Amino acid sequence: MSAGGSTAGMELSRTPVSRRALALTAAATGAVAGATSLALPDTRAHAAPPLRSDPFTLGVASGDPLPDGFVIWTRLAPDPLADDGLGGMPGRRYDVSWQVATDPGFRRVEQAGRVRAVPDAAHAVHVEVAGLRPGREYWYRFRLGRHVSPVGRALTAPEPWRTPAALAMSFVSCSQLEHGFFTAYRRLAEDHPDLVLHLGDYQYEYRAGDYTAPGGNVRDHRGPETTTLAGYRQRHAQYKTDADLQAAHAAAPWVVVWDDHELDNNWADEVPENPAEAGAGFLARRVAAFQAYWENMPLRRTSVPRGLDMQLYRRVHWGQLATFHVLDTRQYRDDQACGDGYDDCPAADDPARTLMGAEQEAWLQDGFRTSTARWDLLGQQVFFAQRDSTPTPDLTVSMDAWDGYRANRQRVTQGWVDAGVRNPVVLTGDVHTHWASEIKLDHADPDAPSVGTELVCSSITSGGNGADSADGVHPWFAQNPHLKFWNNLRGYVNTRIQPDRVDVDFRSLERVSEPGRPAFTRRSYTIVDGDRRLHQTADSPTVTTSALRGTSPEELSRETIRTETERP
Repeated sequence: MSAGGSTAGMELSRTPVSRRALALTAAATGAVAGATSLALPDTRAHAAPPLRSDPFTLGVASGDPLPDGFVIWTRLAPDPLADDGLGGMPGRRYDVSWQVATDPGFRRVEQAGRVRAVPDAAHAVHVEVAGLRPGREYWYRFRLGRHVSPVGRALTAPEPWRTPAALAMSFVSCSQLEHGFFTAYRRLAEDHPDLVLHLGDYQYEYRAGDYTAPGGNVRDHRGPETTTLAGYRQRHAQYKTDADLQAAHAAAPWVVVWDDHELDNNWADEVPENPAEAGAGFLARRVAAFQAYWENMPLRRTSVPRGLDMQLYRRVHWGQLATFHVLDTRQYRDDQACGDGYDDCPAADDPARTLMGAEQEAWLQDGFRTSTARWDLLGQQVFFAQRDSTPTPDLTVSMDAWDGYRANRQRVTQGWVDAGVRNPVVLTGDVHTHWASEIKLDHADPDAPSVGTELVCSSITSGGNGADSADGVHPWFAQNPHLKFWNNLRGYVNTRIQPDRVDVDFRSLERVSEPGRPAFTRRSYTIVDGDRRLHQTADSPTVTTSALRGTSPEELSRETIRTETERP
């Protein structure tokens, strides 16, 4: 599964189709995996029956902004939780009207057109809007017959040569619907970001009750564990019906990439979590999951799945202020070493083992060498800095993170140092807790200079309520002095990227088992231009009695490992 690169404002590349992929696609899904519903010039009406109920139950979304436009998305689904995954739509084609305006009341419409929604793509709509002005705010909506969608807000990126004064960027990950309410998405929308990065685990594959939060689940997944195209479509639809998630999508353009649960817990390339499921069955499941992911995300046509392959790593430029290198750390990785989990594993140092694949790594290194941005940010899935989980001389670390692929991490880090990247910042999800760290070329040497920073967002809900820790200290800090902050509440991270600094707020919610809770900032940092360290700026007042108070360091270490590895 290889990928080439192209550069055109936003760099996107297409994975070549292999004969094997085409054969498996034909066997598993017929023509479904090649189906798309992009904007078409043909505006002829089709003799399809009018829809009596609202087809816009899944909301709207935008994504992947360029200086002259962005993607706008919706999916027609008057009965979104239908077991066949088709949202209650007739098996007919529908022409959907769309508009983009400079005001939310649509008094000045800048672009308009029609797009064809087809059954083979579950009536998903992707419009790549172009011809807009750079660095501007826009609003968009869709219409089908008498039904009008909610209104979404989107922004175009600045001109490639311009350095804007600021970018408000938020990033999120890990929203297990059963574990809590999606209030954090609502609070993120209320913080009015210009751009949102979703770093994976947008939805979870389990059947109801298979993955239980420590305090119990508050709602249930619909249907069995997702293994078929119908199942993945239904599960995406269930998540999309959440009003808080819809609000976050409508607030700003998103840049999305998956982690593992969009397909299967801890999958690696063609290797499933359960070895007994390996082979053609898992490959067909992968084709189905990729197709449903495309249908339900605001992605460009460069990400249309081709059999087993889907192009997701790409670059998003925000003028000269910031470049986002969006990585895919699942599709090309070698299987986790030493049986996965936490281990002191010699295979982790094997230079032949890769987390990102040779072609993606070459693409990233080329991006480092050619970058002229003030800030280079890596949007990716799993913990980057070293986290030794024991104070003993051994190195017991997570095999599912960059710690399990140390030679690959060293090449990436040395690559940005050698390229003279001005301000490298790694953005991470996955682990369901807030972390902040400084990155070293040699994490074993506490006196080694910091060569970058890592910001890790907690989950939206995954893991349940969690617990507060106002001092932000974890027992692993003793053997990992480059780790600076940790908190086990759910939430997200806000950043304000400016030419001279990045201001960072770790946003948290006291509980996710109850809807409507407020968000607060547990800790703030500033990263100064040219200074690859974290500078703490504020703590929020304690708002909840810590359930961790009185917990021994050993118990807390075990709990951290448990929450990151013991997922059914």
